[in-house]
Amino acid sequence: MDERKTVKFKKDEFAVKEFIKKFSGKGKLSRVIIEYTPVGEKIIISTHKPGLLIGKGGEKISELTKILKKEFKLENPHIEIDEITQPEFDAQIVSDDIALSLERFGPLKFKVAAYKALEKIMRAGALGAEIRLSGKLPGARAKTWRFAQGYLKKTGDSAKVVDRAQSRAETKPGTVGIKTAILSPYAKLTDKITIDKELINKLKTRSKSFEQNKKWNSMN
Repeated sequence: MDERKTVKFKKDEFAVKEFIKKFSGKGKLSRVIIEYTPVGEKIIISTHKPGLLIGKGGEKISELTKILKKEFKLENPHIEIDEITQPEFDAQIVSDDIALSLERFGPLKFKVAAYKALEKIMRAGALGAEIRLSGKLPGARAKTWRFAQGYLKKTGDSAKVVDRAQSRAETKPGTVGIKTAILSPYAKLTDKITIDKELINKLKTRSKSFEQNKKWNSMN
């Protein structure tokens, strides 16, 4: 019985998140986090366009709160806006922007959309990025195109700090899947080695010690 309740709880939570995304519109938010507190549900919406989500005088937030209470039976939902100041490093926002571009201008300009997004990401200072487009691009057969630049770890602990997301564009020829991976310059890399004066001096000291030991061994 507990397992059924857990499954239902997760399904309801997923439905709330999906509704908020549809209510806000594609390309306006990155992620939705729901936290449960003694006084009610705390809903954190991450977006780079807070003004569009809040509305004039907070009317959109008020409308969303009423719907969540009525349709999803939330007791006391409290919505907070978490502003994303650098959307170029947010994989979900980039994926949605590419999807909107393909829907607006058609899939024939998919290379332009992908290269523009990649250039924007790298110009902002990202360490690396990868964009994958899958679908009927541009022919009748489905194909995957990869656009990448910079450094991007795919395995190990460093791969965990890569921001990944996916979106979908509904075009006339068919559905196009977009997958984006971005390594932010603020990401902490456990395997990163910085070559500075301290490291160079250490290497020189070890090298001298190695040569001295080598000479001593040869004499004996």
